[in-house]
Amino acid sequence: MGLAFVPFYIKYLGIEAYGLIGFFALLQSWLSLPDMGMTPTLTREMARYTAGAHTPQSIGDLLRSLEVACLAVAVLIALSIWAGSHWLASDWLKAGTLPLKTVSQAIVMMGVVAAFRFVEGLYRGAIIGLQKQVWFNGVHAVLSTVRATGAVAILAWISPTIEAYFVWQGAVSAGYVAILATATHYGLPRSESPPRLSLSALRGVWRFAGGMTLTTLLALLLTQIDKILLSKLVSLQTFGYYTLAGSIAAVLYQLVAPVTQAFYPRLTELAAKGDTGGLAQTYHRGSQLVTVLTGPIALLLIFFGYDLLALWTGNTILARDVAPLLALLAAGTMLNGLMHIPYMLQLAHGWTGLAVRVNVIAVAVLMPAIYWAATRYGPVGAAWVWVLLNAGYVSVGVHFMYRRLLPGEKWLWYRNDVALPIVAATLLASFFYVAQPPGMGKLAELLWLLVAGICMLGGAFLVTADLRRAVAHAINDRMKAIR
Repeated sequence: MGLAFVPFYIKYLGIEAYGLIGFFALLQSWLSLPDMGMTPTLTREMARYTAGAHTPQSIGDLLRSLEVACLAVAVLIALSIWAGSHWLASDWLKAGTLPLKTVSQAIVMMGVVAAFRFVEGLYRGAIIGLQKQVWFNGVHAVLSTVRATGAVAILAWISPTIEAYFVWQGAVSAGYVAILATATHYGLPRSESPPRLSLSALRGVWRFAGGMTLTTLLALLLTQIDKILLSKLVSLQTFGYYTLAGSIAAVLYQLVAPVTQAFYPRLTELAAKGDTGGLAQTYHRGSQLVTVLTGPIALLLIFFGYDLLALWTGNTILARDVAPLLALLAAGTMLNGLMHIPYMLQLAHGWTGLAVRVNVIAVAVLMPAIYWAATRYGPVGAAWVWVLLNAGYVSVGVHFMYRRLLPGEKWLWYRNDVALPIVAATLLASFFYVAQPPGMGKLAELLWLLVAGICMLGGAFLVTADLRRAVAHAINDRMKAIR
């Protein structure tokens, strides 16, 4: 929903103010670092609770302890951003037409919204760990719709300002936190005594949480350094172009996230039970599902990025400037998405060391490359580094995982889970790109792209045997239940 209304945000706010929304997304990404591994740790421990590894008292104490820590960090986040708002507005960001006061006030509001979303993440992790994804996805869909449509309504009818945008975001986030907190506590059974702050509960998970914190720091350096440098090196308008391309490419994460949210607790449960056969089967299904969902969409953005942008925004000049960035960022994000299920497998076994070591090497090599590319070639250079980074993960980094986990499944992952669906979608994308008639009207072009996307998705799905069988079985089971 946030992506669908981007043209309206640009219309009412302008591309420069939209750059502030991009800066907020960057800020929020870095604020996953003060999480200190609390959210993924709670997700894992809730999943282990469903497998019988926790008592109601121990999981309740862990939740209460992490709640206290999370609320304290959230307050610190809001105060820190408020304290640094003037410096960020005057010395870091390069605003053109926006007044300094407006930018500074917007950053203060970003701090409040970021604090709410920080707490929101903890409860989201708990609910996902309890494997209540269907309920969560329903609530998330509704509130995402309210968040996006309400923002447009505020900008259109009340105040077309960036401050009004962030006030609305804060109000929705506060309500979201209340809903998720209530659902989390009602989802756990009552313990013998009220949950309490427990240092022993925190000590029991500190090693995994510490590994997650270091992994998060390294991942942020690798995935966000381009945006950090560009926000400093280029104008807010140019950063807005990069933000727009990144926002569209990030739709792939919206497809990956529900899959990882559903599969991570299940992988953790199977790993805890020692069910290697079930673990491998679930792993391949999850990997194939990620590829089938992300590959065709990424290739559609790569082959038809300009057409999609022109249809979506109605601005051919904007489409021309953003399309090259979109193609590169979509390719890099697709490759990054392929690594999510392998990473979930590592976390399911409580193994954070590999990701730390691989990312340390990547930071040492690629950070200078990112700086050089961003300063010399601007946004396009930074986007190319993003592609090369993730190509390295897929071609090199994943080999080290298979030496320890599911060693006999590596080439099955490469061939069945990755190569076959991507090759099928690429062949179909090439056909539709070459065969596209010139001079098509908007409606005809939209229908052409829609048909292309459906065919690419269908082609990728048909060549994934494990996923195809799983879907067929699910449909048969549903039909039997209806009868």
